[in-house]
Amino acid sequence: MAKGYSLHIGLNSVDPQHYSGWDGKLKACEADALDMEKISQALNYSNISTLLTANATLKNVTAEIKKAAEALESGDIFFLSYSGHGGQVPDLNNDESDGTDETWCLYDGQLLDDELSELWYVFKKDVRVIVLSDSCHSGTVTRARAYGLSLDTNFDVQKEIRYRYLPLDIATETFNQNKAYYTMKQQKTTSNNTNIQCTVKLISGCQDNQTSADGDINGLFTEKLVAVWDNGNFRGNYLDFYNKIKSLMPPIQTPNLYNIGASNPDFDNQSPFSIQSNTLPVDRNAKENVILSNG
Repeated sequence: MAKGYSLHIGLNSVDPQHYSGWDGKLKACEADALDMEKISQALNYSNISTLLTANATLKNVTAEIKKAAEALESGDIFFLSYSGHGGQVPDLNNDESDGTDETWCLYDGQLLDDELSELWYVFKKDVRVIVLSDSCHSGTVTRARAYGLSLDTNFDVQKEIRYRYLPLDIATETFNQNKAYYTMKQQKTTSNNTNIQCTVKLISGCQDNQTSADGDINGLFTEKLVAVWDNGNFRGNYLDFYNKIKSLMPPIQTPNLYNIGASNPDFDNQSPFSIQSNTLPVDRNAKENVILSNG
């Protein structure tokens, strides 16, 4: 019988010592992680870990991912969620078309998308990995208090919105302050996604060139995801789930569905987060312009 491991990460602030004096205060990221924890509990995941703010360090996060990789076998599932600031650093190993590596801003430093990609190599063949990322610049990543106004008429245009991104000036200062460190991290990662044996499915809160909104209770993406999930009453596969969430989002924040690693049509057609490999009837009418990359 398949088993499920999950890891849920939520940061309402970061360590100013690493981020050039910036603490990146946010409000709803820990709550996002705890809500994803509740989904794992409801689905009877056998091992559930949650890392909040000061505990969400580079060491702790990578250790938990490696622990899951070691424990999970073919047919098992790893549910990974991240809620916090998303960042970008200059791409020094020339593997990004936009010239930047996307990052998760963990408490004591940024985890590069290159590093996440390296971690997928540790997972065994046919392990299923589902990643949720409620952070800025997260479209292919498998909040300084910046404000803006929603352009969507379904939202209160008077409401101030906190965005979950590392401001450009802080990002530049942080990179320059720790340039040798980030250069070393990029030089150590050489993966190109072509030989990953597991299947990694990302549903992100926005595209790489967009920002994700924080909130008072949940981030906007997580708020809509929880509503669609509806305490486990949602019926459909991952594409259905993505399409429904996307339909509830404003045009300035467009979630992405992105796959890397081994092709796994059965995984595609399963109920979201399901431990068992049960499949659902394929909706032949479900058409959406999403990035579905297997390499």
